Amino acid sequence: MRTRRGISYPRRGVAVNACNTAAEKRTSSTNYKRGKPDFTAGEYMVCRKRNRLVSTGKKGETDLFDSLPDDLVISILCKLSSSASCPSDFINVLITCRRLNGLGLHSLVLSKASPKSFAIKANNWSDSAHRFLKLCADAGNAEACYTLGMIRFYCLQNRGSGASLMAKAAISSHAPALYSLAVIQFNGSGGSKSDKDLRAGVALCARAAFLGHIDALRELGHCLQDGYGVRQNVTEGRRFLVQANARELAAVLSNPNSGLPTRAWLTWNPHAHPNHRHPSENGPSGCPLLSDFGCNVPAPEAHPASRFMTDWFAIRGGSAGSGLRLCSHTGCGRPETRKHEFRRCSVCGAVNYCSRACQALDWKLRHKEDCAPVERWVDEDGEGGDDAGGVGGGDGDDVMVES
Repeated sequence: MRTRRGISYPRRGVAVNACNTAAEKRTSSTNYKRGKPDFTAGEYMVCRKRNRLVSTGKKGETDLFDSLPDDLVISILCKLSSSASCPSDFINVLITCRRLNGLGLHSLVLSKASPKSFAIKANNWSDSAHRFLKLCADAGNAEACYTLGMIRFYCLQNRGSGASLMAKAAISSHAPALYSLAVIQFNGSGGSKSDKDLRAGVALCARAAFLGHIDALRELGHCLQDGYGVRQNVTEGRRFLVQANARELAAVLSNPNSGLPTRAWLTWNPHAHPNHRHPSENGPSGCPLLSDFGCNVPAPEAHPASRFMTDWFAIRGGSAGSGLRLCSHTGCGRPETRKHEFRRCSVCGAVNYCSRACQALDWKLRHKEDCAPVERWVDEDGEGGDDAGGVGGGDGDDVMVES
């Protein structure tokens, strides 16, 4: 191939003297004054038209990385994606070279990716982040299916696609997805109040509780206590509530990163809070695990999907839309999909929750210090709330009785 002036381009591996001897001396002296290295002609070639250096390694010599089989590289990338502590740990590998980029997007690698590797923040949400989550979900990653399903269902308001992704994760026995589908069934989210399916919600809660989900176990205990979607069984419900609190305490004790002394967790002071209701003489004994008072267990770490939803709606003014409220539990992030979907506190009427599990957690962490009874509370539209905790009464809010 020749240039416009008829000069042939230099061949690979051959040193071409493109300039005369005087020009080479001038270039060498200039580089010496500027502190640049002076490369010999045998090591690099200087192109005349384009100022770049071309390596003249021996013909047939290859990099050792290129000689590694793809199966070995994919195995290494699987371990990397499964142990990544933040998205940059995995993304920095993908942008290293073309081969790592291609093998890093292999379905086996994406299926093993940890939740922290695609824990995307709401202010960094983009089409590329959406596509990456979709690739992980298509690869069969249950955490990616759940995270993308929650984002689509609640944030992007794509109810059908979000519910199908959560169902795909639930089929893989993903406990948070099973519990989220149970909350959707309890509230009739994405539809009308008549779309509630309490029995399906209880069945999904039971499955998630069997897999070790603490919130699902607590929700199931409240359902049995109240006869909500299942035949009432107070004794069994209280047993499930004790198990939920015991599992929560065991999870905190087994976590070395809690940052609190063990004695502080187990200290029980029945007079620590002014709103503490003392049990009657004929009532049950004041066990801290049963009453949820006094056991200073720190708040559990929120799921990345819940943190994303909390930040998403905080950026948009703390509201999901006109007249739609967010769950008052700070670690939840779920919004209402229609007006008066969530149930309010029966004592103060100032907070609302998507589930009894969120109510129990928020009561322990915050609301028991702020809750104060009022004669009558008025909702945002100026209408009075329900006076009793009926599930099927009226179009207003359902009332959630504090336990």
